[in-house]
Amino acid sequence: MAFESLSEKLRQIFKGLNSRASLTEKDVKAAMREVKLALLEADVNFRVVKDFIAAVSEKAVGEDVLKSLTPGQQVVKIVNDELVTLLGSAESRLTFATKGVTVFMLIGLQGAGKTTTAGKLAAQLKKQGKKPLLAACDIYRPAAVKQLQVVGKGYGIPVFEMGDKVSPVEIAKAAAAEAEKTGANVVILDTAGRLQIDDELMGELCDIKREVSPREILLVIDAMTGQEAVNIAGEFNSRVGVDGIIITKLDGDARGGAALSVRSVTGAPIKFVGMGEKAADLEAFHPDRMASRILGMGDVLSLIEKAQNAVDMESALELERKLQSQKFSLEDFLSQLQQIKKMGPLKDLIGLLPGMNSIPLDDVDERALLHVEAIIQSMTPQERRKPDLLGASRKRRVAAGSGRTVQEINRLLKQFEDMKKMMKSLSGGGGKMRNGKFGKSPF
Repeated sequence: MAFESLSEKLRQIFKGLNSRASLTEKDVKAAMREVKLALLEADVNFRVVKDFIAAVSEKAVGEDVLKSLTPGQQVVKIVNDELVTLLGSAESRLTFATKGVTVFMLIGLQGAGKTTTAGKLAAQLKKQGKKPLLAACDIYRPAAVKQLQVVGKGYGIPVFEMGDKVSPVEIAKAAAAEAEKTGANVVILDTAGRLQIDDELMGELCDIKREVSPREILLVIDAMTGQEAVNIAGEFNSRVGVDGIIITKLDGDARGGAALSVRSVTGAPIKFVGMGEKAADLEAFHPDRMASRILGMGDVLSLIEKAQNAVDMESALELERKLQSQKFSLEDFLSQLQQIKKMGPLKDLIGLLPGMNSIPLDDVDERALLHVEAIIQSMTPQERRKPDLLGASRKRRVAAGSGRTVQEINRLLKQFEDMKKMMKSLSGGGGKMRNGKFGKSPF
């Protein structure tokens, strides 16, 4: 999980500050030294760290802070505010042409994840009502065109290609013309990965920019690039120009320093972060939410959005009716578990909850949901609706069918009954929620 190690170090630092009734300037400076080391270990660029610590220190040693009732919390708030500023202050969305075709050009090093990101971005835009077209402008990497075609087919997005004998500039121009002809209103150019020191290929990007005038040039950076991300971003920005940044594989790097560095160096906003393999895992970047995650305060808004994307609203309304009439069954419980699985890995969801960063998420057993699912699926439909039917012999049959033990089945049934009692108490015991409405599924 991104920033995992940084979050843990900051939590320990601020825990020490919050445990004190009062702070001195010396205390704050000592804490800032620890914060500085934590940021450097997280691969944040040295210049960025230096400016950040200076800005926080200047505000944190003021008399209003040191003599306040909760100086430790005040310092944490200042760090949070400065993190938000460092990350870009406000969310930056993609912009679109008022008429005609909007062209987005993805650039970056080879292996940064441009092709898969192009597919995810196209899939998201399609979901928003756009008509995207993917353009295969990488003629150098073996099978690059085929990879984009496979990615496009997976998301149901058309791919424009002219093989590897035509120049990327001509392919980009032809793709824009093809979009106008076929009614597509967005073209995403998947360009070849290149080193920022390769003059010829960098010049090629400038030629594409001049010929097709992309609405936005998006630099794709691998989060695991570390300190080098700053040099990469700076060079691409100075030679081609960068309108936005997409950071990929942020779920696979516990440091995440690239996200805290590239925005400061380029001045270009971070627009998306890649947090997994699915299209929905290309998340819009919210500076305030990311700062909250880094400081272990959770990210409830992102959790709600994941739930809204995963939950079938018709099923949720039906569940509400069953909860109100006390007819919630193991079949309904299974349905809710399956919807939770759509939201992503369990430890990632727990990490979005406030105050849960102190829990060792590596100990979260993702298999627990699979075990419960296996047990319920090994029951007959009648047993799922009426768990009271599960006597000793039936439990043994379910245990054999699911590969679990009778003890696990008993534990699941007890947890299910406890949950039903809790729902009954929430409804006031009369079959209807006290305020007449339950809302969305709590699972």
